[in-house]
Amino acid sequence: MTYLEEGNTMEGTAVDTDVIIVGAGPTGLMLAGELRLGGARVIVTERLTDPTMQSRGLGFTARTMESFDQRGLLPRWGQLETMPMGHFGGVQFDYTALEDAHFGARGVLQWRTEEALETWATELGADIRRGWEFTELAEGFLDGDAVEITVNTPDGEQRLRASYLVACDGSRSTIRRAAGFDFPGIPASRKMYVADVVGCDLRPRYLGEQLPNGMVMVGPLGDGVDRIIACPHGTPASDRDASVPFEEVADAWEHITGEDIHGGGAKWVSSFTDATRQTSEYRRGRVLVAGDAAHIHLPAGGQGLSTGVQDAVNLGWKLASVARGTAPDSLLDTYHSERHPVGKRLLMNTRAQGTVFLGGEQAQPLRELFQELVQYDEVKRHLAGTVSHLDIRYDLGDAPVGDADHALLGRRMPPRLLVGADGETRITELLHPGHGVLLDLADDDGVRRTAAAWQGRVDVATVHAKPTDGPDPLAGTTALLVRPDGYVAWAGSSAEQGLAAALERWFGPAD
Repeated sequence: MTYLEEGNTMEGTAVDTDVIIVGAGPTGLMLAGELRLGGARVIVTERLTDPTMQSRGLGFTARTMESFDQRGLLPRWGQLETMPMGHFGGVQFDYTALEDAHFGARGVLQWRTEEALETWATELGADIRRGWEFTELAEGFLDGDAVEITVNTPDGEQRLRASYLVACDGSRSTIRRAAGFDFPGIPASRKMYVADVVGCDLRPRYLGEQLPNGMVMVGPLGDGVDRIIACPHGTPASDRDASVPFEEVADAWEHITGEDIHGGGAKWVSSFTDATRQTSEYRRGRVLVAGDAAHIHLPAGGQGLSTGVQDAVNLGWKLASVARGTAPDSLLDTYHSERHPVGKRLLMNTRAQGTVFLGGEQAQPLRELFQELVQYDEVKRHLAGTVSHLDIRYDLGDAPVGDADHALLGRRMPPRLLVGADGETRITELLHPGHGVLLDLADDDGVRRTAAAWQGRVDVATVHAKPTDGPDPLAGTTALLVRPDGYVAWAGSSAEQGLAAALERWFGPAD
């Protein structure tokens, strides 16, 4: 009988599910799929009765493309348009400066991303309940053996109990407030607009146009629809949840550009601000936060959706292992220690872009300096790594690492071509089941024997890497332990360099 058939729970607590996720946006849906892939039971509650079908986020970063590829999800979007060019605060650079990298995707309407992820999570057995709105968090989540919430449903008030609760309910997270997470940062200083407009006949302004009264951007979405962004100077911040009429956006557009678009219309309109905040901790007892519930920022470079998805990919396999009882609760502490610095760096880079993008005439010298600096390959690689999220390197703390100086340690395993008995493959394909992967690069019996005790949690692939031009970070490496999220947790030239300890650190005690 399997774990799910037995209905086991942590410490014998009577619960309805292992994990409750509040919020069915991209972060919550990705997390639901990751948890199911790891064998945990999950209920997703969403206050909206139906998906919004709004465009909102328009693509994902290169690292998020890899994360979707790791689960075999990319075909669900069909043919994706990728971006060989990027920008930092409107200063353009070429992503080809990075080696072994996907490009990011653009023009992907957010509702399509949510649809793909919801279908995947549901196929895996996630229980998604729409029209269920969180209202109350019971005490005891800090030191109790379960967490309980109250929700309003179409059939009246109900209570749910789980081993863990994850807030994926956005920037105004009710879970975050109820659980007492603080949310320090910089308050909004200006109001800006975003809309999908029709009948306006606008010329593209992909990288933005700086004008005396503000900045505007235009990108065609197809079928006569244009995504516009209008950032007027001097417009004070206001409640972003307040409805925004198209006329207000058209007024702002005319104020900045002198162009009259009042004769057109909009399929979707919203406002946003430059507020920048991050929770001080990503976990309080049995409650965790992810995505916009954990960090908000200026939407520069479209990084918000992607960071939320990567939060989910980091957390999902860890939380599933702990909920199933195969790994200790302390594994969850690495979610904060790894993702909080990433969120902090995200806030830094979006604030910097805001200064370059929205600083008006005073920021013109800074823009010119960036345009000079980006001509240098090292600067180009640095900026490309920052906004693509390919430069992430997790601090693994005191975890056993084997070769502590290995170039890939804590970094994502690049999608190198690997060759084994069954032909060619890549790490993204080997990660489809959501297990850890031990790359046996030297056909080493000792490596395989060591990993055998974690069978079912860690897959062993005996392969060798195709040669690459230039320095090869895999040279002299016998084995690499790649976590389910695609990051290298151990590298060495023999199993005696602490491989067993590393396997236990990330995947729990041996069977």
